[in-house]
Amino acid sequence: MVTLRQLRYFEALARTKHFGMAADQCAVTQPALSMQIKDLERELGVELVERRGNTIAVTLAGQEIASRAEAILNQVRELSDFARQHQGVLTGPLRLGIIPSVAPYLLPAILTDVERQYPALDLQIRETQTGALIEELVRGDLDAALLALPIQQPQVETMALFDDRFLIAVQRQAAQGWANGDLRTRIGQERLLLLEEGHCLRDQALQFCHIANMQARKALGAASLTTIMQMVAAGHGITLLPELCAQAEVDRQRVALIEFPEDAPMRTVGLAWRRTSSRKSDFTALGNLIRSIKQPYAAAGKPAA
Repeated sequence: MVTLRQLRYFEALARTKHFGMAADQCAVTQPALSMQIKDLERELGVELVERRGNTIAVTLAGQEIASRAEAILNQVRELSDFARQHQGVLTGPLRLGIIPSVAPYLLPAILTDVERQYPALDLQIRETQTGALIEELVRGDLDAALLALPIQQPQVETMALFDDRFLIAVQRQAAQGWANGDLRTRIGQERLLLLEEGHCLRDQALQFCHIANMQARKALGAASLTTIMQMVAAGHGITLLPELCAQAEVDRQRVALIEFPEDAPMRTVGLAWRRTSSRKSDFTALGNLIRSIKQPYAAAGKPAA
Protein backbone atom coordinates (compact mmCIF):
# COMPACT_ATOMS: atom_id res chain seq x y z
CA MET A 1 0.00 0.00 0.00
CA VAL A 2 1.17 3.52 -0.84
CA THR A 3 1.38 5.54 2.39
CA LEU A 4 1.08 9.23 3.08
CA ARG A 5 4.56 9.11 4.58
CA GLN A 6 5.98 7.84 1.29
CA LEU A 7 4.17 10.55 -0.66
CA ARG A 8 5.37 13.25 1.73
CA TYR A 9 8.97 12.09 1.50
CA PHE A 10 8.85 11.84 -2.27
CA GLU A 11 7.22 15.25 -2.66
CA ALA A 12 10.03 16.79 -0.60
CA LEU A 13 12.67 14.94 -2.63
CA ALA A 14 11.14 15.95 -5.97
CA ARG A 15 11.01 19.57 -4.82
CA THR A 16 14.51 19.82 -3.35
CA LYS A 17 16.19 17.29 -5.69
CA HIS A 18 18.51 16.43 -2.82
CA PHE A 19 18.22 13.50 -0.38
CA GLY A 20 19.87 15.36 2.48
CA MET A 21 17.70 18.48 2.16
CA ALA A 22 14.53 16.41 1.78
CA ALA A 23 15.42 14.36 4.86
CA ASP A 24 16.00 17.54 6.88
CA GLN A 25 12.65 18.98 5.82
CA CYS A 26 10.89 15.74 6.76
CA ALA A 27 12.84 15.47 10.06
CA VAL A 28 14.14 11.96 9.30
CA THR A 29 17.51 10.45 8.50
CA GLN A 30 18.63 10.25 4.90
CA PRO A 31 18.72 6.41 4.87
CA ALA A 32 15.15 6.29 6.23
CA LEU A 33 13.94 8.64 3.51
CA SER A 34 15.80 6.73 0.80
CA MET A 35 14.27 3.45 1.97
CA GLN A 36 10.75 4.89 1.80
CA ILE A 37 11.38 6.19 -1.74
CA LYS A 38 12.57 2.73 -2.83
CA ASP A 39 9.48 1.15 -1.24
CA LEU A 40 7.29 3.61 -3.13
CA GLU A 41 9.02 2.77 -6.41
CA ARG A 42 8.48 -0.96 -5.80
CA GLU A 43 4.82 -0.41 -4.90
CA LEU A 44 4.14 1.69 -8.00
CA GLY A 45 6.36 -0.34 -10.30
CA VAL A 46 8.12 2.70 -11.82
CA GLU A 47 11.42 4.48 -11.37
CA LEU A 48 10.76 7.86 -9.73
CA VAL A 49 14.27 9.31 -9.56
CA GLU A 50 17.59 8.85 -11.29
CA ARG A 51 20.36 8.80 -8.68
CA ARG A 52 23.46 10.73 -9.76
CA GLY A 53 25.81 10.73 -6.81
CA ASN A 54 24.89 13.66 -4.57
CA THR A 55 22.13 14.86 -6.88
CA ILE A 56 19.02 13.31 -8.39
CA ALA A 57 16.85 13.85 -11.44
CA VAL A 58 13.12 13.20 -11.30
CA THR A 59 11.91 10.94 -14.11
CA LEU A 60 8.95 11.85 -16.31
CA ALA A 61 6.78 9.39 -14.41
CA GLY A 62 8.17 10.78 -11.16
CA GLN A 63 7.23 14.35 -12.12
CA GLU A 64 3.61 13.34 -12.69
CA ILE A 65 3.48 11.32 -9.49
CA ALA A 66 5.08 14.18 -7.53
CA SER A 67 2.37 16.54 -8.81
CA ARG A 68 -0.36 14.10 -7.80
CA ALA A 69 1.32 13.49 -4.45
CA GLU A 70 1.30 17.22 -3.74
CA ALA A 71 -2.41 17.40 -4.54
CA ILE A 72 -3.16 14.41 -2.30
CA LEU A 73 -1.18 15.86 0.59
CA ASN A 74 -2.99 19.18 0.23
CA GLN A 75 -6.33 17.39 0.33
CA VAL A 76 -5.29 15.60 3.51
CA ARG A 77 -4.35 18.94 5.07
CA GLU A 78 -7.70 20.40 4.04
CA LEU A 79 -9.41 17.39 5.63
CA SER A 80 -7.64 18.11 8.90
CA ASP A 81 -8.53 21.80 8.61
CA PHE A 82 -12.19 20.93 8.05
CA ALA A 83 -12.26 18.78 11.17
CA ARG A 84 -10.54 21.52 13.16
CA GLN A 85 -13.29 24.00 12.28
CA HIS A 86 -15.66 22.06 14.53
CA GLN A 87 -13.37 22.73 17.49
CA GLY A 88 -13.95 26.50 17.27
CA VAL A 89 -12.41 29.52 15.57
CA LEU A 90 -8.62 29.85 15.69
CA THR A 91 -7.75 26.68 17.54
CA GLY A 92 -4.85 24.31 16.99
CA PRO A 93 -1.81 25.01 14.79
CA LEU A 94 -1.84 27.76 12.15
CA ARG A 95 1.29 28.36 10.04
CA LEU A 96 1.50 32.05 9.15
CA GLY A 97 4.05 33.57 6.80
CA ILE A 98 4.93 37.28 7.05
CA ILE A 99 7.06 39.51 4.83
CA PRO A 100 10.08 41.19 6.52
CA SER A 101 8.74 44.73 6.03
CA VAL A 102 5.70 43.88 8.17
CA ALA A 103 6.83 41.20 10.66
CA PRO A 104 8.90 43.25 13.16
CA TYR A 105 6.34 46.06 13.29
CA LEU A 106 3.10 44.07 13.77
CA LEU A 107 4.13 40.63 15.00
CA PRO A 108 4.66 41.55 18.70
CA ALA A 109 1.13 42.99 18.91
CA ILE A 110 -0.33 40.08 16.91
CA LEU A 111 1.17 37.51 19.28
CA THR A 112 0.03 39.46 22.35
CA ASP A 113 -3.58 39.68 21.13
CA VAL A 114 -3.63 36.05 19.94
CA GLU A 115 -2.49 34.84 23.36
CA ARG A 116 -5.19 36.91 25.04
CA GLN A 117 -8.13 36.31 22.68
CA TYR A 118 -7.35 32.87 21.22
CA PRO A 119 -5.31 30.91 23.80
CA ALA A 120 -6.05 27.59 22.03
CA LEU A 121 -4.32 28.80 18.85
CA ASP A 122 -0.78 27.60 18.15
CA LEU A 123 0.48 30.34 15.82
CA GLN A 124 3.65 29.26 13.99
CA ILE A 125 5.53 32.08 12.23
CA ARG A 126 7.65 32.01 9.08
CA GLU A 127 9.28 35.28 7.95
CA THR A 128 10.56 35.47 4.38
CA GLN A 129 10.11 37.28 1.07
CA THR A 130 6.87 37.36 -0.92
CA GLY A 131 7.86 34.92 -3.66
CA ALA A 132 8.79 32.20 -1.18
CA LEU A 133 5.65 32.81 0.90
CA ILE A 134 3.33 32.40 -2.08
CA GLU A 135 5.14 29.26 -3.23
CA GLU A 136 4.92 27.70 0.24
CA LEU A 137 1.30 28.78 0.61
CA VAL A 138 0.22 27.13 -2.64
CA ARG A 139 2.26 24.02 -1.82
CA GLY A 140 0.55 23.70 1.56
CA ASP A 141 3.57 24.40 3.77
CA LEU A 142 1.81 27.54 5.07
CA ASP A 143 -1.83 28.09 5.96
CA ALA A 144 -1.87 31.85 5.42
CA ALA A 145 0.46 34.74 4.65
CA LEU A 146 0.53 38.40 5.66
CA LEU A 147 1.96 40.40 2.76
CA ALA A 148 1.46 43.26 0.32
CA LEU A 149 -1.37 42.97 -2.21
CA PRO A 150 -2.25 42.32 -4.97
CA ILE A 151 -1.08 38.76 -5.59
CA GLN A 152 -1.21 37.34 -9.10
CA GLN A 153 -1.95 33.74 -8.12
CA PRO A 154 -5.33 32.19 -9.05
CA GLN A 155 -5.07 29.54 -6.32
CA VAL A 156 -4.90 32.18 -3.60
CA GLU A 157 -7.71 34.19 -2.01
CA THR A 158 -6.95 37.46 -0.23
CA MET A 159 -8.41 39.85 2.35
CA ALA A 160 -7.24 43.47 2.35
CA LEU A 161 -6.52 44.69 5.88
CA PHE A 162 -5.16 48.24 5.73
CA ASP A 163 -3.39 50.78 3.53
CA ASP A 164 0.12 51.77 4.53
CA ARG A 165 1.21 55.05 2.97
CA PHE A 166 4.80 55.84 2.03
CA LEU A 167 6.77 58.71 3.55
CA ILE A 168 10.01 60.21 2.27
CA ALA A 169 12.85 59.71 4.74
CA VAL A 170 15.70 62.24 4.44
CA GLN A 171 18.60 63.35 6.60
CA ARG A 172 17.25 65.94 9.04
CA GLN A 173 19.90 68.51 8.12
CA ALA A 174 18.68 68.42 4.51
CA ALA A 175 14.95 68.44 5.30
CA GLN A 176 14.48 72.19 4.86
CA GLY A 177 15.17 71.96 1.14
CA TRP A 178 12.15 69.68 0.74
CA ALA A 179 9.64 72.29 1.88
CA ASN A 180 8.78 73.56 -1.60
CA GLY A 181 8.51 72.15 -5.09
CA ASP A 182 7.26 68.90 -6.56
CA LEU A 183 8.29 66.02 -4.32
CA ARG A 184 8.16 63.44 -7.10
CA THR A 185 10.57 65.47 -9.21
CA ARG A 186 12.86 65.97 -6.21
CA ILE A 187 12.99 62.22 -5.51
CA GLY A 188 14.24 61.65 -9.03
CA GLN A 189 17.18 63.94 -8.34
CA GLU A 190 18.30 62.08 -5.22
CA ARG A 191 20.10 58.82 -4.53
CA LEU A 192 17.28 56.39 -3.74
CA LEU A 193 18.26 53.68 -1.26
CA LEU A 194 16.41 50.40 -1.74
CA LEU A 195 16.18 46.90 -0.35
CA GLU A 196 17.87 44.11 -2.28
CA GLU A 197 16.22 42.14 -5.08
CA GLY A 198 13.30 39.97 -4.01
CA HIS A 199 11.74 42.37 -1.51
CA CYS A 200 8.30 43.59 -2.58
CA LEU A 201 9.05 46.93 -0.90
CA ARG A 202 11.80 47.51 -3.44
CA ASP A 203 9.46 46.72 -6.33
CA GLN A 204 6.82 49.09 -4.98
CA ALA A 205 9.33 51.94 -4.67
CA LEU A 206 10.60 51.38 -8.20
CA GLN A 207 7.06 51.20 -9.51
CA PHE A 208 6.27 54.56 -7.96
CA CYS A 209 9.40 56.10 -9.46
CA HIS A 210 8.48 54.71 -12.88
CA ILE A 211 4.95 56.07 -12.67
CA ALA A 212 6.35 59.47 -11.75
CA ASN A 213 8.67 59.26 -14.79
CA MET A 214 11.79 59.20 -12.65
CA GLN A 215 14.86 57.01 -12.68
CA ALA A 216 15.88 55.50 -9.37
CA ARG A 217 19.61 55.71 -8.76
CA LYS A 218 20.43 52.36 -7.25
CA ALA A 219 23.18 52.90 -4.72
CA LEU A 220 22.49 50.17 -2.19
CA GLY A 221 20.77 46.80 -2.10
CA ALA A 222 20.27 46.36 1.64
CA ALA A 223 18.86 43.34 3.43
CA SER A 224 16.96 45.39 6.01
CA LEU A 225 15.24 48.72 6.51
CA THR A 226 17.43 49.30 9.55
CA THR A 227 20.52 49.43 7.31
CA ILE A 228 18.80 51.79 4.89
CA MET A 229 17.69 54.16 7.65
CA GLN A 230 21.23 54.33 9.04
CA MET A 231 22.44 55.28 5.55
CA VAL A 232 19.77 57.98 5.31
CA ALA A 233 20.73 59.35 8.73
CA ALA A 234 24.34 59.59 7.56
CA GLY A 235 23.32 61.56 4.47
CA HIS A 236 24.01 58.89 1.85
CA GLY A 237 20.59 59.11 0.21
CA ILE A 238 16.84 59.00 0.78
CA THR A 239 14.24 56.27 0.85
CA LEU A 240 10.51 55.68 0.69
CA LEU A 241 9.48 54.31 4.09
CA PRO A 242 6.12 52.69 4.92
CA GLU A 243 4.40 54.54 7.76
CA LEU A 244 3.99 51.24 9.61
CA CYS A 245 7.78 51.05 9.99
CA ALA A 246 8.38 54.65 11.04
CA GLN A 247 8.09 54.29 14.81
CA ALA A 248 10.70 51.54 15.02
CA GLU A 249 13.11 52.64 12.31
CA VAL A 250 13.35 56.43 12.49
CA ASP A 251 15.78 58.31 14.72
CA ARG A 252 13.95 61.66 14.87
CA GLN A 253 17.16 63.46 15.84
CA ARG A 254 18.86 62.45 12.58
CA VAL A 255 16.04 61.68 10.10
CA ALA A 256 13.04 63.72 8.98
CA LEU A 257 9.90 62.25 7.43
CA ILE A 258 8.27 64.18 4.60
CA GLU A 259 4.59 63.61 3.79
CA PHE A 260 3.23 63.76 0.27
CA PRO A 261 0.70 66.63 0.16
CA GLU A 262 -1.80 64.56 -1.82
CA ASP A 263 -2.11 61.24 -3.66
CA ALA A 264 0.56 59.67 -1.47
CA PRO A 265 1.84 56.34 -2.77
CA MET A 266 0.90 53.44 -0.54
CA ARG A 267 0.83 49.69 -0.26
CA THR A 268 -2.10 47.53 0.78
CA VAL A 269 -1.29 44.90 3.40
CA GLY A 270 -3.51 41.87 3.44
CA LEU A 271 -3.93 38.23 4.36
CA ALA A 272 -3.75 35.43 1.78
CA TRP A 273 -4.74 31.77 1.87
CA ARG A 274 -5.52 28.91 -0.53
CA ARG A 275 -8.95 29.09 -2.12
CA THR A 276 -9.50 25.43 -1.32
CA SER A 277 -8.88 25.89 2.41
CA SER A 278 -11.83 25.22 4.71
CA ARG A 279 -10.44 27.58 7.37
CA LYS A 280 -11.77 30.83 5.91
CA SER A 281 -13.51 31.67 9.19
CA ASP A 282 -10.12 31.37 10.93
CA PHE A 283 -8.42 33.65 8.42
CA THR A 284 -11.23 36.19 8.60
CA ALA A 285 -10.98 36.27 12.41
CA LEU A 286 -7.19 36.62 12.24
CA GLY A 287 -7.48 39.35 9.63
CA ASN A 288 -9.93 41.30 11.76
CA LEU A 289 -7.58 40.98 14.75
CA ILE A 290 -4.65 42.32 12.71
CA ARG A 291 -6.78 45.14 11.33
CA SER A 292 -7.82 46.19 14.85
CA ILE A 293 -4.28 46.38 16.24
CA LYS A 294 -2.83 48.27 13.27
CA GLN A 295 -4.44 51.58 14.24
CA PRO A 296 -2.41 52.20 17.42
CA TYR A 297 0.78 51.49 15.48
CA ALA A 298 -0.16 53.96 12.76
CA ALA A 299 -0.94 56.66 15.31
CA ALA A 300 2.34 56.08 17.15
CA GLY A 301 4.30 56.14 13.93
CA LYS A 302 2.62 59.26 12.54
CA PRO A 303 5.29 61.77 11.51
CA ALA A 304 5.53 64.99 13.44
CA ALA A 305 4.14 68.11 11.83
